[in-house]
Amino acid sequence: MVKFLKPNKAVVLLQGRFAGRKAVIVRSFDDGTRDRPYGHCLVAGIAKYPKKVIRKDSAKKTAKKSRVKAFIKLVNYNHIMPTRYTLDVDLKDVVSTDVLQTRDKKVTAAKETKKRLEERFKTGKNRWFFSKLRGRRLLVVHMNAQELLRQTIDCPVKPLKRGELDLEGSKPGPSIKYEKP
Repeated sequence: MVKFLKPNKAVVLLQGRFAGRKAVIVRSFDDGTRDRPYGHCLVAGIAKYPKKVIRKDSAKKTAKKSRVKAFIKLVNYNHIMPTRYTLDVDLKDVVSTDVLQTRDKKVTAAKETKKRLEERFKTGKNRWFFSKLRGRRLLVVHMNAQELLRQTIDCPVKPLKRGELDLEGSKPGPSIKYEKP
């Protein structure tokens, strides 16, 4: 299988406390470890997104609205959805698996991660990563990445013409038709 869950890949968490939150893969464990004998990865993500800044805000209010809150977590591959985006933030020296052993190390690593993510946000790059997900459809998705990948390979998409209906029993969106090979 192709290894596509690489470090610096932006992902969306699908399960748990941070479901619907965006994160970046710091390190991946494809074969698992002794403690976790399944594919998983170490992610650092955004627990609280920055607020929208408007022109009339003061400098103090802009600084407050530009804050982010970070989290660090080990996540099963089945509980993340990869995206096409990558994030060029170097977190390998800050976040590692031994950081998760004690509370003090985890808190200091989360603060350093927060600082680096805020710096990245202030540069104005990777705007998608620092914006909240909109809509409830993505939060309801509870399928793993492998199943999603398999379904996209098995079901090629053919667009419908305007006003054409699909009567084959599948459930297409307003303008797409799913054909099974």
